[in-house]
Amino acid sequence: MDSRFFTIPLLAVLLPLNQGPRAWAASIPPTVQANGSLRLEVESAITRGTRWLRARQTDSGAWSEERTPALSALALLAIERSGLSHHPEEKAAMEKGFRFLRSQAKADGGIYAEGLSNYNTAISLLALLQHNDPTDQTLTRKAHDFLVHQQASQMIRPELDGGIGYGPTGVSPKRQHPDLDNTVVSLEALRAYELAEKAREQPPSLTSLDWKAAIAFISRCQNVPETNPQPWVSISPSERGGFVYYPGFSNAGEIEEEGGRKALRSSGTMSYAGLLSFIYADLPKDDPRLKAALGWLQNNYTLAENPGLGKQGLFYYYHLMSKALAATGSNTFEARGKIQNWSHELGIALINRQEADGYWVNDTGRWMEKDPVLVTAYSLLTLEMLLSHL
Repeated sequence: MDSRFFTIPLLAVLLPLNQGPRAWAASIPPTVQANGSLRLEVESAITRGTRWLRARQTDSGAWSEERTPALSALALLAIERSGLSHHPEEKAAMEKGFRFLRSQAKADGGIYAEGLSNYNTAISLLALLQHNDPTDQTLTRKAHDFLVHQQASQMIRPELDGGIGYGPTGVSPKRQHPDLDNTVVSLEALRAYELAEKAREQPPSLTSLDWKAAIAFISRCQNVPETNPQPWVSISPSERGGFVYYPGFSNAGEIEEEGGRKALRSSGTMSYAGLLSFIYADLPKDDPRLKAALGWLQNNYTLAENPGLGKQGLFYYYHLMSKALAATGSNTFEARGKIQNWSHELGIALINRQEADGYWVNDTGRWMEKDPVLVTAYSLLTLEMLLSHL
C-alpha cells in the first residue's frame, strides 16, 4: 500500500475551523494545483450553487423541513466553506440560519426537532464548530456530551455495541439500533469538537466516547472474515474489505456464494463511511482492516454509480468519497490497476450534473435525494473538499 495514505492530520479532512476552501487551498503545495481551468469551473459552480442555496432559505431561517435541522446545518456548512460567507447576503442568511439551529437545542443537549436526534445533533454540531462563534461553546459542549451518551452498550444483540444510531426520540423501534452511517457522522462531529477545544486550549472533556468499542462496531460491519466472524460475512474476494449498513443488514442486499451460502453485499457509501470511521477512530494506517477497506474501494472505484446501489444515494456517495480520498493527501488514487485523478474526475462529474439554475438533484429519490437543497449541499461540500486537490 502506498505510504502516502493517511499521512495528513484529521484537521485536513474536516477543514480548518473558520476557513473556506480557498484559504485551505493556499496551504497545499503548488504541484497539487496544476489544473487552473478546472479550478475556475469548480469555483464558478460553487458560487452559483451557494447563491441558489441561499435563496432557498425560509422565513424561519431553515432550509427544507424544519423538523430536520440537519438539512439546515448542511446548508450552513456549505455556505460557510464556500468562500462567499463574508458577502452581505450570504452572511445575513448564515446569521438567520444559525439562529434557527440554536432554537432547536433541547434540554438533553441534543439539537433536533421531533426525531433522528443523533443524526441531527451531529450535523448541527459540525456546523456550529465550523462557524466558531465563542457564544456557542456551552451549546457545543452539551451537544458533544449528548452524542457520547448515545453510544450503544449492553444491547440484546451484542454485535451492535459501540455504534451510534438515529437516536431514541420519535423514531420507530426498527431504527433505534446503531448503524454505520450515524456512527460516521457522530465520530466526525466528536473529533471535530476535540480539535476545536484543543485549538482553544481547553481541557479535554470529562465525557468521552469508548473509541475501542466504536472500532469494534465498525469492524463488525466489514466483510473481512478474519476480523469479523459473523455468519453473514462474505468469503468472496470481490466483497473483501467492503462494509454494510449495520451487522446483519446491507442496503445492497445479499449474494449467493459457493454451496448456496448467503452473504451480505458491500456498498459504496458504507465502504467510504467505514474507511472514514476507522480514520476518525485513529486506527493505524497499517491495520489490515483499513488496508482491506482501501482494497475494496480501489477495486470498485467509479463515478458512474454508487457501487451496489446504482443511482441511489449517489450524491452522498460523492460526498463521502471526497472526504475519504482527501485523507490520502493526494489528488490521485490507484484503482483497478491504473492511477485515477479522483479530484479531477469528481469535479467534472459534478459540474456536468449541475442544473442551469445552479442546483443539483438526483432523479432517484432514495434517502431524500430528490430534495435539491440536500443534494446541492452535498455537492457543494464535495466540490469545496476537492478544490484544494485540483
